[in-house]
Amino acid sequence: MPTQANRVQALLSTMFSKAMLWGYHKGENSCRGIRKFRKVSRDRFLSGEELARFFEALDLTENPAFKDFILLSLFTGAKKSNVLSMRWKDVNFERSVWKIPVELSKNGDQRQIPLAPDVLDILRKPRAETSSAFVLPGPGAKGHYMEPKRAWNTLLERAKLEDLRIHDLRRSMGSWMTIGGTSLLIVGKALGHKTSQATSIYARLNLDPVRAAMD
Repeated sequence: MPTQANRVQALLSTMFSKAMLWGYHKGENSCRGIRKFRKVSRDRFLSGEELARFFEALDLTENPAFKDFILLSLFTGAKKSNVLSMRWKDVNFERSVWKIPVELSKNGDQRQIPLAPDVLDILRKPRAETSSAFVLPGPGAKGHYMEPKRAWNTLLERAKLEDLRIHDLRRSMGSWMTIGGTSLLIVGKALGHKTSQATSIYARLNLDPVRAAMD
């Protein structure tokens, strides 16, 4: 796959650079000058019609932890790893804010995610019922819920959805914010993007302004 090939090239280039720096390799970096495959940004998100089927299928699940995980992923736009390891001490019910500390943030910055009333309602029930440090506790060594691959596949089958990944829930929130008229600056801030380039994909998802201009 092109993406995997690009990653292998980057890894090999780093290995050659380190070997040259440490004196193990006297030649040149063999990866220098090799052109990478062009990366095409994934733009899959849940459409309005798909959202209806998605929620109907989600209501049929018998696993409350899975349901909470999916809803939190969709309504906060947070990364999968952050939702899975979400801790109660980082949730402020009074301020309606979820703080993702630096050590758990992928981009190295502390994030504060505003929590909508629906999200707070989702959190209140497990908060009253658990003594775990995690919002989504699990039996494993890490103590929190792990990626529910089987439950996710079952959900997609029930909803008759194809080519949908858990990460696409995050993109769905950003996409619907854009379609609703939210500026790319605010969308990027909501998703924790450090550069405008990371948010630029959402500019091409909303065709309504283009359609209006063409009309």
